[in-house]
Amino acid sequence: MKNKEFEELDLKYIWHPCTQMKDHEFLPIIPISHGKGVYLYDFEGNSYIDAISSWWVNIFGHSNEYINKKIKEQLDKLEHVLLAGFTHKPAIDLAKSLVEITPRGLTKVFYADNGSSAIEVALKMSYHYFKNRGENRNSFLSLSNSYHGETIGALSVGDVELYKKTYKPLLIDNIQTPVPKDSTKQSALIAIEELEKILKEKASEICAFIIEPLIQGAGNMHMYHPIYIEKAKDLTKKYNIHLIADEIMTGFGRTGTMFACEQASVTPDFMALSKGLTGGYLPLSAVLTTDEIYSAFYCDYNEHKAFLHSHSYTGNPIACTAALAALDIFKKSNIIEKNREKSLYMRKWLEKFKKLDNIENIRQTGMVAAFDIKGYSPKQRIGLQVYTYGLQHGVLLRPLGNTIYFMPPYIITEKEMDKMFSVAYEAVLRIKD
Repeated sequence: MKNKEFEELDLKYIWHPCTQMKDHEFLPIIPISHGKGVYLYDFEGNSYIDAISSWWVNIFGHSNEYINKKIKEQLDKLEHVLLAGFTHKPAIDLAKSLVEITPRGLTKVFYADNGSSAIEVALKMSYHYFKNRGENRNSFLSLSNSYHGETIGALSVGDVELYKKTYKPLLIDNIQTPVPKDSTKQSALIAIEELEKILKEKASEICAFIIEPLIQGAGNMHMYHPIYIEKAKDLTKKYNIHLIADEIMTGFGRTGTMFACEQASVTPDFMALSKGLTGGYLPLSAVLTTDEIYSAFYCDYNEHKAFLHSHSYTGNPIACTAALAALDIFKKSNIIEKNREKSLYMRKWLEKFKKLDNIENIRQTGMVAAFDIKGYSPKQRIGLQVYTYGLQHGVLLRPLGNTIYFMPPYIITEKEMDKMFSVAYEAVLRIKD
């Protein structure tokens, strides 16, 4: 079958995520036959560099031989078992490994199956913790411009209007505090002053403060200084509320350290992980928390105190095996150090983009780089021109509005980065009104 035949069948049956389906009257859907390394291949042999790691998940490339091998081995042993009253070795081994590599003090692991679900777990745990202690707190605090997922609770604590506006009548109470306006230390300290003003007034109503450490992903890759995280942790401790670190995108080496919170030497009360957790292979998420929080739920069975939250595929053995294989690659291949070297190469390319008059706000944190196209409103959908040009020239770029960003798999070579950046450069040069 050719691409066109697959596209016709797709449009007959599938409703795609985060998509206005009418766009596909003029914008082709790309049917993918297979992937290898940083490349995706369609059914007519065209290749595309996956410059966004397939929505930020595929950190070690497509069809990674080591992860494939480990999954195949697990398939012959156990495909799934409920995690209520039962357990299995991959879930145990992964939980132990996560406790060992995350910030000190995170000692308990609760599994879910995607990033939004992990946020729901953390929010519910935080609320329920205070309830178990006899406190009724009904609000959460989050940063302006934040994104934490699209289920009802996760959407409630986000602040990206594109996703949130339609569903506002359904959402739970949430308070916003300003995100630092840029990556400078001064901006971070100004934002901390605003945070403390809110906490002085409303801390007794708030369960937790949730942040995306260092980078707000869907918030147009907005970046801020790590001192904000450090000071925010001090304030949440002072005012007795929880700190939730949403490391779903920033975790597993993306920011230059294994976890973004490390750059502030902070242990949050909850850390939500997903995306790169399985190397981009399978849906899995984990929420790590402390003994103190765990102990508030530990008692003789009581329907009000027990954390009665579950997912059918919680702790799936095959997904846990993929995650263990991904962690093995980190250990064996010195990935963090290699990422820092590749980040420097990315930075050299960003210098070239400074020559273009129609872009601004060039920024980078670790293996995430971004810039904004200036002079156009979001309604003009200038990013769509970049996306289309990229596909025509073998690079998958999926802009966030007028923000063009790069978040490639860690195995990308300098030669492949040259193509990724040069295609983006040419696309920006060719933007038309």
